[in-house]
Amino acid sequence: MPTVRLAVPRLSTLWATALIGASCGIPQLAIAGDWLGSSSVLRPSDPLISQPALLPPELTPGRNLVLLRGKRQLLVLENGRELRRFPVAVGMPGWETPVGQFAVIEKRAHPEWKHPATGVVVPAGPANPLGSRWIGFLLDCKGRSGFNGQQHLEVKGCVSSGFHGTPNRGSVGRAVSHGCVRLFEENVQELYELVQVGTLVTVLP
Repeated sequence: MPTVRLAVPRLSTLWATALIGASCGIPQLAIAGDWLGSSSVLRPSDPLISQPALLPPELTPGRNLVLLRGKRQLLVLENGRELRRFPVAVGMPGWETPVGQFAVIEKRAHPEWKHPATGVVVPAGPANPLGSRWIGFLLDCKGRSGFNGQQHLEVKGCVSSGFHGTPNRGSVGRAVSHGCVRLFEENVQELYELVQVGTLVTVLP
């Protein structure tokens, strides 16, 4: 595995960078560039990185998506550099967005939406919960069970997780979904053009 140094001049704290390494089983992370200035404030819980390490090759060349679930932010990385950053909504407690490494498996413009519990289909349009774009990265056929804030839902069969738009702009920045990742409409349309089937998706806690 080649040694690669990660240059991320716009990441605001070492915390986000450390998570990228930790999620891949890497205890340390190399940082190129003096981007942590004297004015930066570190919280006591922020890990400090003092030694270099190898980055997994799948995170370095080309374009990658990194979801910082706890910070509710999605990063678009190009060869290790931050290209874009979007605020997102993530899964609510009991329906958390899955953590791990995935890849984009499908892209759909103006998708229909099928309610996972009732099977009711909502056509494409302004009332569609998926908005105007769908970018799927996980098909989970184990089913899901949990409280959605109002009632307990038992979903059997396959459930998809992905990035999509939303007609509810006020939900972005919160943990309110059933596992998917919501973006503002203008942002999901931009993201749709930035990724392709096969683009790596890393979801961090």
